[in-house]
Amino acid sequence: MNQKDRPMPPLIAFAGTLGALAVVRWVYRTAVQINRELEEARLARVAEAARSSDIQTLRRDPVTGAYRPG
Repeated sequence: MNQKDRPMPPLIAFAGTLGALAVVRWVYRTAVQINRELEEARLARVAEAARSSDIQTLRRDPVTGAYRPG
């Protein structure tokens, strides 16, 4: 029997599949963690801006009906 005619041993194929699944799981968990950290940073930034007195409210102009800062 020639080396080219032999199929891949099942143990090696199984080990490769397990390794690929481990990598996919790691990538998924890393992506979830990064998204969680980004969301926390975004919420902290929004909360900081809401506490600030720099945010102006909009008031309706009675003459034109348009909303303007004030």
